[in-house]
Amino acid sequence: MTIYYTDEHEWISVEGDTGTVGITAFAAEKLGDVVFVELPDAGKSVKKGADMAVVESVKAASDVFAPVSGEVLEANSAIVDEPGKVNEDAEGAGWFVKLKLADLGQLNGLMDRAAYEKFCENQ
Repeated sequence: MTIYYTDEHEWISVEGDTGTVGITAFAAEKLGDVVFVELPDAGKSVKKGADMAVVESVKAASDVFAPVSGEVLEANSAIVDEPGKVNEDAEGAGWFVKLKLADLGQLNGLMDRAAYEKFCENQ
């Protein structure tokens, strides 16, 4: 499994042509206590860079962008029921959606963990 990061603070872990997407721990910390999550339905197509979900905290509402294009296979209903899971385990149990990737080549423009950590130092 390979994990990639975006400059909008999303992560995607990829196995074969399936990617699991969420927001990073850095983003969850900056948001503060997450109180609401809106996720797309299974079967919805998402485009790289377009908004695909909404996360609201006590501080602000933010769009979550698709790191790659694909079709939503599954949305994590657990975080809809308990939004705090995003704060507790943003890069694990707090995942947002699973996608069937439309083009694996779109992963090439994303950061690895070392590059993302360096990016965050300047945020």
